[in-house]
Amino acid sequence: KANEVRKLSSADLEKKLTELKKDLFQLRLQHATNQLDNPVKIRETKHDIARVKTVLAELSASSDKQ
Repeated sequence: KANEVRKLSSADLEKKLTELKKDLFQLRLQHATNQLDNPVKIRETKHDIARVKTVLAELSASSDKQ
């Protein structure tokens, strides 16, 4: 998964981060209204958000060094 994320450009990563945050909001809403079938999806989405943020931080750190 992390290798797939590292292949994306910075703009794509920002777009993916926005999508994941929207997904997380929807999952939390479904969980609050007891409509969520698989609560593990919340954890998976949080992990995906962390992966994207980590790669973005790596990219910004590498661009700062240059």
